[in-house]
Amino acid sequence: MKNEIFIEHQHKEAHYCDDSSTCSSCSSCSSGRTLNDDAERFQEERSAIVRMAVSGLLLALSIVFTPWLRSWAGPWAEYFPLSAAYLIVGYPVLLGAFRDILRGKIFNELFLMAIASLGAMAIGEPHEAVGVMLFYSLGELLQEKAVRSSRRSIAKLMDLRPEFARVLRLNAAMGGHEEYLVSPEDVVIGDMVEVRPGERVPLDGTIMEGKGFLDTSSLTGESLPMEGEPGKELRAGYLSQSGLFRLRVSAPFGQSSVARILSLVEQASERKAPTEKFITKFAAVYTPFVVIAAALLAIVPPLIIPGALFSQWLHRALVLLVISCPCALVISIPLGYFGGIGAASRHKILVKGAGALDSLLKLDTVAFDKTGTLTEGRFELKEVLPAPGFEAAELLALAASVERYSSHPLALAIQRAAEQDSLKLGAVLNVLPANLELVEYKEERGLGVSALVAGRKVRAGSLAFLRQAGIGALPDTSSNSSVYLAVDSRYAGFISASDKLKDGAPEAVAGLKKLGVKKVIMLSGDREETAARIAAEAGINEYVAGLLPEDKLAMVESLKASMPDGSSLAFVGDGMNDAPVLARADLGIAMGGLGSDAALEASDIVIMDDKLSRLPDAIRIAAFTRGVVVQNIVFTLGIKAGFLALGALGMASMWEAVIADVGVALLAVLNAARVSRAKYGEALKD
Repeated sequence: MKNEIFIEHQHKEAHYCDDSSTCSSCSSCSSGRTLNDDAERFQEERSAIVRMAVSGLLLALSIVFTPWLRSWAGPWAEYFPLSAAYLIVGYPVLLGAFRDILRGKIFNELFLMAIASLGAMAIGEPHEAVGVMLFYSLGELLQEKAVRSSRRSIAKLMDLRPEFARVLRLNAAMGGHEEYLVSPEDVVIGDMVEVRPGERVPLDGTIMEGKGFLDTSSLTGESLPMEGEPGKELRAGYLSQSGLFRLRVSAPFGQSSVARILSLVEQASERKAPTEKFITKFAAVYTPFVVIAAALLAIVPPLIIPGALFSQWLHRALVLLVISCPCALVISIPLGYFGGIGAASRHKILVKGAGALDSLLKLDTVAFDKTGTLTEGRFELKEVLPAPGFEAAELLALAASVERYSSHPLALAIQRAAEQDSLKLGAVLNVLPANLELVEYKEERGLGVSALVAGRKVRAGSLAFLRQAGIGALPDTSSNSSVYLAVDSRYAGFISASDKLKDGAPEAVAGLKKLGVKKVIMLSGDREETAARIAAEAGINEYVAGLLPEDKLAMVESLKASMPDGSSLAFVGDGMNDAPVLARADLGIAMGGLGSDAALEASDIVIMDDKLSRLPDAIRIAAFTRGVVVQNIVFTLGIKAGFLALGALGMASMWEAVIADVGVALLAVLNAARVSRAKYGEALKD
């Protein structure tokens, strides 16, 4: 019998920010609260609702029975039920403000709420003091619900996370395997993991046993299921549709594809946009300013205006404090950017931070890599043209043998062609398979490879590579979509392959131009004719051909130098050998770079499903996000300014102040939440 042990996965302990004034909007708290246990969150909400209900009931009873209480126990009688109501609903605010003062963080919204409500109690307005706390707490609860609603796209992405791993470990005493259900973090490299139909692959690994189909759409966007068979690599997050798989784990969970994606999205808001940084600095200056202004409003007028009452101006000052709370800005603006990041991630666009969204709106130039970006990157063999004295099968066999360790698209095309033609390399070359071991193997980046194959010196690569080796009788023209071969210092012929334009490339290029991108250029290492053909098919007017990786970097530098100040340049590459250029561009965009550590590290945006149509949609998301952020800034500051003036003139009461503050904050948060729900284009509906 199987000894099935279940170790329930527990989320990491939630992070709570030291700065309680911005806790609901900071990136650490955002991710921590998103991953927090649902039962704990429900308990917190229920507790808050109960406190508000009891406090509200006491406030209502006090208002109804105030005349009776005063006649029975004097003018201070109403303070007993109202003080209880105040402490029941307001103690979290008072406690938070006290803790912040001990930490030296005085000027925040908790301090403003505490001093305003305590001041109202002191001047004989206990009903207003309870009202301030009650409406503030209600507003915070509603804001928290709106925040969670706007993050649902992130929560859906979190569903990729496997909850457990079914590990099989050999038990010699039992004569078989024992099965353990453990947390994915507890699985080590080399463990055997079983995946049943309907379960997610918990970690990256290689299939050892089993056949069937897997749903990869959550990671790759591919609608067709992938066939799994022994030897095939699987990524964490794939969903088994049919068949039972046993795979050997090749990487710990923290290094798996899904873990990198989750980490990327959770930490994205740590990179603040300039607007966020401005609001943070603005709030740091604004809050102490209004506190000082309120103090002057309470003290100065009674000293210089004849007949002015201190209690009257103190009341106005307290109203001013309530109105001035900057929580609408502090919460809604980061939330707007977080909503934009979440909307993008829901549609297979991983954005590494709010700054990348802003950079999308300043795009002046977009430079595309060709192979694997504008084109499929999957070459198919076109023709094999041997030189006199060589046979086509022999040329293909030699090329496949010397290129067997290369991951270059042309090399892969040659290897596939050899496999499809069932070439027995040893038979073609008239040697034993054991003699096909490569000796003196050497690869020169961007040029070619060489090795001894069955005692023959074989070189495969570009014409420049063969010229460096002193090979004569070479063709006059070269092609970067061809591999040229030499055997024992003699030219042997060439093998050509072809690539094709990706679906949607012309539409994506046209969309970028329509959205205001002034220059779209293609940077290619291919020869002039091929680059010209692909650029024309994609609708790109400018291209540069024959570039090595270091040449692309120099071209990006040159393009940036010619751009207007304040604009940005994006480089779109396949995320493999383009990492240096992705890192140097103002905005690095990796196409289909999900499985590439280099892409995730060097790029600012990763298009998970490799669809070029996502590029203009990313700009639309960024534009809508910025629009909502600007709306919140203008709306909030406008309403605040109006009510501050009314409060200073004594035309706004404490009740109106707290309703205005909570109402403005809630409306701003709800407006920010629109970002994650908006429709940005037809391409995002699939």
